[in-house]
Amino acid sequence: MTCADEKAPGSQTVDNPDNKNSPDAFDAFNDIAQNTVAGKISEYAVVAEGEEHTTWFVWLLVCCCTISGLLFGYDTGVISGALVTINGDLGPSQLSDGQKEFITSATTLGALLGGLVAGAMSDWTGRRLVLGIADILFIGGAVGQAVCHTVWSMIGCRFLIGLGVGLASCIAPLYIQELSPTHLRGRMVVLNVVMITLGQVIAYGIDAGFENVKGGWRWMVGLGIVPAALQLGVLMFLPESPRILVRRGSMEAAHKVLSLVYAAATPEQINIKLKVLHAAIQQSIEIANSTTFFERFGSMISIPANRRALIVGCGMQAFQQLCGFNTLMYYSASLFQEIGFNQPTAVGLIISGTNFVFTLLALKYIDMIGRRRIMVLSAPGMIFGLTLAAIAFYYMTRNTGGNLVDGSHYPQAWSAIVLLSMIIFVASYATGLGNVPWQQGELFGLEVRGIGTSLSTATNWAANLVINSTYLSLMAKVTPSGAFGFYGGLCLLGWLFCVFCLPETAGLSLEEVRSVFKNGFGIQESERLREVKREIRERKK
Repeated sequence: MTCADEKAPGSQTVDNPDNKNSPDAFDAFNDIAQNTVAGKISEYAVVAEGEEHTTWFVWLLVCCCTISGLLFGYDTGVISGALVTINGDLGPSQLSDGQKEFITSATTLGALLGGLVAGAMSDWTGRRLVLGIADILFIGGAVGQAVCHTVWSMIGCRFLIGLGVGLASCIAPLYIQELSPTHLRGRMVVLNVVMITLGQVIAYGIDAGFENVKGGWRWMVGLGIVPAALQLGVLMFLPESPRILVRRGSMEAAHKVLSLVYAAATPEQINIKLKVLHAAIQQSIEIANSTTFFERFGSMISIPANRRALIVGCGMQAFQQLCGFNTLMYYSASLFQEIGFNQPTAVGLIISGTNFVFTLLALKYIDMIGRRRIMVLSAPGMIFGLTLAAIAFYYMTRNTGGNLVDGSHYPQAWSAIVLLSMIIFVASYATGLGNVPWQQGELFGLEVRGIGTSLSTATNWAANLVINSTYLSLMAKVTPSGAFGFYGGLCLLGWLFCVFCLPETAGLSLEEVRSVFKNGFGIQESERLREVKREIRERKK
């Protein structure tokens, strides 16, 4: 039975979403389930996507979820300004490089552990509860930082914040993806990244505002309580992911959520959407119900399609961190202070502002241009920016043995070129690499989505931990020019990875993406599936 032989699903009337006994309902369910297993596009599924007008509820829901992104950005960005204003408030008259690395790396270690358990935990508890736990950790960590008086208590509270960051960074994009219409899924996830960058901008703004206030760093870190408490209150009113509800067999609850997400759809269209969703994830439900967690964990390696998806997910997350971007977020104020800027926190605000503005650009175009193309086009800009920085640092530090020395005066022209190179690098990063890796949830089938996103997120934070804990040492050992040249080389390798391994997933539903990896990394297969969907839509107009 082929799609062309089916009766158009838009003409069906299905009163009960659980009813698969009528001929039309049975045919539709089987067609979608069989095509999903075979890696083909179901015409029923494509037509069911037709009614996907974005409602106020979807935007409200996504905005509530993206408070997690705001917290993520704020808590990772605020420490940059805090480190240069703590002075002797934690015991030592000045924090050593080692103590600064411990404070920043504690957050990353916590995020690594949080990200590692987040996805698998959310498969068991649901996505919403994990976000609530993250908010509680944010609140506890922010209060602890604001009142601590020793270096080790500060490190402990940063670790607590890190656990929250790890949970939120994994689950917020996943939750948004599972609630978003297909044609806006990329944009909705980028909105979470926009909030991450906005959080960093707010952090730099607050850092600048409290820079000259005695004990102002305590306000910097403590104000993270506000958005965390706000989201914790709002979460009580948010629905669970409909895919999780269907997986649990809660069809009525899933029907209610879909009715809210697709408020402009008729009851018949909602029934069809629910039937499409149920059929598309039927294989995932059967696998989840017949296997243990450890068997599914092992399938990430033993099943080729899962393994390829994991390579892409982990590879993109590693690329995001190994490019060195977050070292700039954590240490930008210290770096700009060393090269002669009188207001280093304000200069850092330029960097975070650039990140925010160009993330807005990605928000507009990621679904139009596509994930793969936007990465292939933007990564060379990162390579150019880092190479220019390496050249500028080389000539800037010729009189100081290649290293940045406190108290030295460096030519303003070269300092300006360093700032320009950082702006180019950050603009390119924000357009592509800052967003695309967080589309990771769409790479995995529902039965392993939590595991896959956990492993990918953990890879992000593991790479972050390596880069951030070695940044200051790397700058001292191989000089700033060598360090930024090294990051540029890693960016080149990351760009080649995108060219040869990253398929295009824009326009494909979450259930359709899993078939891309059946035979290879799916560069051509993904384009073929997207073309099939375009042809079906044109035929149905």
